[in-house]
Amino acid sequence: MPLRNVLIGSLAVAALVAPLTVGGQIPSSGAESSLGRVAGRVLDAVTGQGISDATVVVAGYGLRTVSGLDGRYVLAGIPAGVHTLEVRRIGYRPKTVTSLDLTRALAVQLDVTLEPATVQLAATVVTASAERGSVAELVDLQRRAIGVISGVSAEQMSRTPDSDAAQAVQRVSSVTLQPGGIVFVRGLGERYTVTQLNGSRLPSAEPEKRAIPLDLFPSSLLESVTAAKTFTPDQQGDFSGAQVELKTREFPAVRQRSFQISAGFSPGNTASLAPHAYRAGGEEFAVGAGQRRIPALLASLEDFSRLQLTQADENLLIGQFRNSWTPEMRRLAPNTSSSFSIGGNDPWLLGHRVGYLVSGSYSRSYEKRSNTLRALANRGIAPGSTIETDRFEGETGNMAVTWGGLANLSTLFGTATRLYLNSAYTRSADNEARIERGSFENEGIDARIDRMQYVERSVAAVQAGGEHEAGRQRLQWALSRNAVVRSEPDRTEFVYVIQREPGGGEKLLWHSSSNAGAVRTFSRLTEASDEGRADYVLSFETGTLRHSIKTGLLGRNTERISDTRAFGISAPSASDAVRALPPEQLFDGRFTADDSDLFNLVPLAQGGSYRTRERLVAAYVMGQLALAPDLRLVAGARAEDDRWTVAAKSTLGDPVYTQKAWRDLLPAASLAWTIDGSHTLRFSLSRTLARPEYRETVPIKSRDVLNGDDLEGNPTLERTGILNADLRWEWYPTSGEVLSIGFFFKDFSRPIERVYRAAGASSRFVGFVNARGARNYGMEVELRRNLGILAPRLAALSLFANATIMRSEIDLGENRAAATNPRRPMVGQAPYVANLGLAYNAPGSELAAVLLFNRVGPRIEAAGDLPLP
Repeated sequence: MPLRNVLIGSLAVAALVAPLTVGGQIPSSGAESSLGRVAGRVLDAVTGQGISDATVVVAGYGLRTVSGLDGRYVLAGIPAGVHTLEVRRIGYRPKTVTSLDLTRALAVQLDVTLEPATVQLAATVVTASAERGSVAELVDLQRRAIGVISGVSAEQMSRTPDSDAAQAVQRVSSVTLQPGGIVFVRGLGERYTVTQLNGSRLPSAEPEKRAIPLDLFPSSLLESVTAAKTFTPDQQGDFSGAQVELKTREFPAVRQRSFQISAGFSPGNTASLAPHAYRAGGEEFAVGAGQRRIPALLASLEDFSRLQLTQADENLLIGQFRNSWTPEMRRLAPNTSSSFSIGGNDPWLLGHRVGYLVSGSYSRSYEKRSNTLRALANRGIAPGSTIETDRFEGETGNMAVTWGGLANLSTLFGTATRLYLNSAYTRSADNEARIERGSFENEGIDARIDRMQYVERSVAAVQAGGEHEAGRQRLQWALSRNAVVRSEPDRTEFVYVIQREPGGGEKLLWHSSSNAGAVRTFSRLTEASDEGRADYVLSFETGTLRHSIKTGLLGRNTERISDTRAFGISAPSASDAVRALPPEQLFDGRFTADDSDLFNLVPLAQGGSYRTRERLVAAYVMGQLALAPDLRLVAGARAEDDRWTVAAKSTLGDPVYTQKAWRDLLPAASLAWTIDGSHTLRFSLSRTLARPEYRETVPIKSRDVLNGDDLEGNPTLERTGILNADLRWEWYPTSGEVLSIGFFFKDFSRPIERVYRAAGASSRFVGFVNARGARNYGMEVELRRNLGILAPRLAALSLFANATIMRSEIDLGENRAAATNPRRPMVGQAPYVANLGLAYNAPGSELAAVLLFNRVGPRIEAAGDLPLP
C-alpha cells in the first residue's frame, strides 16, 4: 500500500504588525532615555558550553561585568551610540566586537564565542552582526556536537509558510512527514523516534502508536527543532531513527513585544464546495468535545452486552444521541493565523532581575480532498493474483484549528545558580466530514456512506529545574509533568443503499438490516507522565587538554487510560418508506416512543478499554575525552529498567492482562576529529532498542465499521535490539554554512512489524509480529551555502538542500511462509527524501523570501500476508 508525497502549492499573504524592542526598563526622559543595555552569553567556540568568569568591557567607558552561570552576562547604563566590546578570560583568546550599535535600539542581545588558547595571542576582531543569527548558531551547534545533529531554527521557520513543528521538521535532513503530523527519520517508523519538549519526553496522543503528532506545536512558539541521529548515553535509550527535541523560545535578554497575523489562499481549497461537518459549538477554539460527550445514561452502562434491555430501554437510549447524521455542503473559508509574544528581563523582585516570555498563537485552516479512494484487496482466481473489492470513492472536507501558548520564567542567583519554570499548552481539533459512494460486493449492494468525525487533542507540559555551577562542577536537574488528552466524541456513520430506478434515477434507502448501518462511537484517551532527572558534570584538564565526566539518573512514571464505546442501530423490519426518510427524521423521536419496536441497539466489537502503568528507571555514565587538541572521544553506557502492565477489556469480552519487564545495558562510543578547524570527521557505534506500543501487546480485537480493518495485539511481542553505526564528514567554510556527507547502518534484532492478514471474504486483519532481523543503511548529503561565492550580485541568495538515499531489507524468519513478499523493505521505509530551498535576504533590507521543495519516495504503510498484496 504505497503512499506518495504530493506537493501542493499555496499562496499566502502575511503582515507583521507593531514590532517593538526596547531595552531594560522603559525609558522615561532626559539622560535615562539615552542609556542602553547589552545582554547575552559568552560561549566556548569548541564545546558550545557557557564560560563563566569572563570579563566583558565597553571600551572607553570603564563599564564592565563578569559572566555568570552558563556564560550569561548583562551590561547596563551604556550611552547611546556605536561601541566596541572587549571579552577576555584566562585560557581563551581575547575577542573584540566592533560596531555594537545602540543608536536605534537601546538594547541588544549578543552572544560571543571565545577560542581556547594555551598562550596569550592577539585578540580576534569581529563585527557585532557576525556574532548574531540563529541559523549560524544552529549550524555552529551541529559543528560542535559529538554526534550527528540536524535541525531547523526559529529564524528559518519564520521565513517559511510552516505553521507548526511538523511542517518545519520536514526541512531537516532524512526526515519524512507522515499523515497526522507523525515524523519518520531515516525511513524508520514512529516506534524508532523519541520526541522531547525542553529535555523531557512527551507522551503520545494516539491510542495505538508511540507517535507524537508534531502539528500540535505552533512554530511561532519554538526556538528550534533538532534531530539527534546518533545515540549517546545521556539520551533516551529507545530511539534509533532520532531523538527529536522541541525547544520552546527562551526569554529574550531585552524586552520585546510582537504581534503577527496572516491569511492564506490555497488553490483547490479556498472558496470551493466541500462536505462540512456538524458544529455542536466550540469547534472554532478546539473546545467542542464537551458538547459531544457520551450521554450520561449510556456511559453508566459499563457492561452493556450483558444487560437484559427491554425495547423501551433501547428506545430511551437511542433517544439520548444527538440527532445529527448528515454533512452539509459549504464553501471553504480562507486560512488564517495569528501570534503574539511578550518577553524580557526586568527587575521584578525587589530589584532582582527575572527573565520572562509569554507567547501564544492561533491558526485555522480548511482542506478539501477530492477523488479519494479506498478498497480492499483479496485473493484473485489466478495463483498469486489479487482482486479489488469494496471500492469506495468520495470527498472529504476538514476544518483544523490549533492554538497554544507558553509562559517561561528564569532568574539568576549570583553567578552560579539559575532556576527556571517552563510551561506550555497546545490544543488542536479536526472537524471532518466525508461522503463516499461504492459497493459492498459480498452483500451485492451499492452504497453511500456519510461520516462526521471530530478529534480534539491537547498537550500540557510543566517543567521546573535548576543549574548550579561550582568551579569545575556542574549540576542540572529538572522535574516535569507532561499530559496529553485525545478525545474523539460522537463519531457518526450512516449508510445508505443506492436503489437504481427505471430511467436512470436512484433512491437512497437506509441500510437498516446491518448493525453498522447507523453507528455512534465515543473515544477518549488520557496519558500523564511524571519525570525527574539529574545530570552531574565534572570538568578537568590534563596539560592543555580539556575533559569531562558526566553521569545522571532518570525516573519516569506513566499512566494511560483509553476507553472506546461504539453502538450500532438497526431496524430489520423497517419498510422502504421508513428507510427513505432522512436520518434526522428517522431519529427525531417519532420511532422511539415506548410502544415503538422499530429499532435495535447493540454494542459493537470495535469498542473496549485499557489502562497502562509504566515505570522506567535509568542511569548512565559517560566521558568526553580530548585525545588530542583536535580529537574528541565520547564513550559510556546507559542502563534502563522498564516495567509495565496493561489491563484491557473489550466491549464483548472478559478482561485480559499483559505484563512486561526489561533490563538493558546500552553502550555507545563516538569519535570526532576536527581537521584544519573547518573540517570534521565523525564516527560512532551504539546499541539502542525499541519497545512495543502498549496497545500492540493487548490480545483484544477492535474493528473499524463496515468491513474496515480488524486489529488485535500480540502479548508475545518482544523489544527490538538495534546496532547503529555512523560515519560523517562535514565542512564549515564560513559561519552558517555547511557541506556534509554521511553514511549510516543499522542492524535490527527481532523488529516489530505491522502486517495485514486475510481474515474473511471481505475484511482484513491487522496484527503485530517480531521478525527475525532487518538491516537499514543509507547516505545523507547536506548543503547550506551563500551564492555570493559565484558572483557578488548573488550575495543576497542562499541555497540550502539535503537528500537521503536509504535501503532496508527484513528477514521475517518463522513468518516468512505467510508473507506475500519475503524480501521487502521495512514498513515505513522510503527509498529517498529530498529538500531544496532558495532564500533571499539582502543585508540592511527588511524584505525576505524563500522557495521550498520537498519530495519523499513511496513507502509501505503496512505489509501483507498471503493472499494479500
